[in-house]
Amino acid sequence: MSAPSAEALLEPLPRLDEAGLAALFTRARTPNSFAETPVSDEELLSVWELARWAPTEANSQPLRVLYIRTPEGRARVMKHLAEGNRPKSDSAPVIAVLAADTQFHDHLPDLLPFRPGAREVFDADAEKRESVADYNSALQAGYFILAVRALGLAAGPMKGFDAAGLDAEFFPDGRLRSTLVVNVGHPSERPWFHRLPRLEHGHVITWA
Repeated sequence: MSAPSAEALLEPLPRLDEAGLAALFTRARTPNSFAETPVSDEELLSVWELARWAPTEANSQPLRVLYIRTPEGRARVMKHLAEGNRPKSDSAPVIAVLAADTQFHDHLPDLLPFRPGAREVFDADAEKRESVADYNSALQAGYFILAVRALGLAAGPMKGFDAAGLDAEFFPDGRLRSTLVVNVGHPSERPWFHRLPRLEHGHVITWA
């Protein structure tokens, strides 16, 4: 997928039809079990091909994705998951570990070429660097989940895991810091709990 042309950016923004809105938002659910249907390399690469176009601060793009499918990899990740989350991941054909790259600024000369000193600014300010990495990798995790859904797959994000143990297992050099585990695949026949309520407008929206 290539970047949109300048001419395309001048066109009116398209609106998703009801099926698209349902797939991404109104009917999207977090599955608790998955079918045995495999997920291909091409599908997994397509997830990032979609997610990478969404905006991040200073075009920093700090999210990194580890896809786990082999029996060996699954055994390594499973021991770091909360006990209640293990059956969900065990049924998923793919387990994605999302991580923040604490050295994302190494790529800024290519990603932000019109600010040639940006890398040095972040290199000198560890607190700012960690803040940008944490916030923007979380933002990108949301984009990742939407991209999974947009491609007709189900995403099951989970925070119930031992982050320190997972990092020592897969990212021992300390550069990457795990932030979220996402089960990816096709839902099983009865994958959902009853949908919980959502806040109404009056509890969320104010006007000024």
